[in-house]
Amino acid sequence: MSHPKSYPVPRRGPVAERPRQHPMSGPQHLPLRPLWLCRACGHSWPCAEARLLLRVEYDNRWLDLAVYLSGLYFEATHDLFRLDPDGGPTPPELFARFVA
Repeated sequence: MSHPKSYPVPRRGPVAERPRQHPMSGPQHLPLRPLWLCRACGHSWPCAEARLLLRVEYDNRWLDLAVYLSGLYFEATHDLFRLDPDGGPTPPELFARFVA
């Protein structure tokens, strides 16, 4: 009898609070948890607009951005695995989406 492959449950990471809203009257491109879809446009988060805003917000602080998105990668892995352990995105797919 074979046992299903199980992934470890990651620890809780940072709260998704970036990118900050820009312009102030525009929609906020933050993730809707636990689905990890953009609240503003409905695409997988980080959506194209969120990536652009994060790049501008973090400017030349690439390490800070990598640390922030790595924490959110772990959060997304935890949430999405709990929602659908067999059919959701794999950890390597999420790594490419958030960090790579």
